[in-house]
Amino acid sequence: MFKRLFFLAAASVVAFPSFHAQAVDANIADEAALRELKGIGPARAKAIVDERSAGGPFRDAADLGRRVKGLGGQATDRLQAEGLTVGASPSASLR
Repeated sequence: MFKRLFFLAAASVVAFPSFHAQAVDANIADEAALRELKGIGPARAKAIVDERSAGGPFRDAADLGRRVKGLGGQATDRLQAEGLTVGASPSASLR
């Protein structure tokens, strides 16, 4: 009985890998972590990291969408559904 339950549990993890996806924070993720999200390729990941380096951490998803070319409201909504988050940075709370 235990072997059957183990097999079913293992099969569900293989069949539904996105169910167990981790969140990726745009304020701390590197390019490789950002590229793991569906909808972010090498160029977009680089643009996010470059903008964060130049302009500081993103306040929220709307700020990310305004500052990174090609990330409008619908794109940020889709990316958030895929696991992208925009967490508060420690320095943002000091402002």
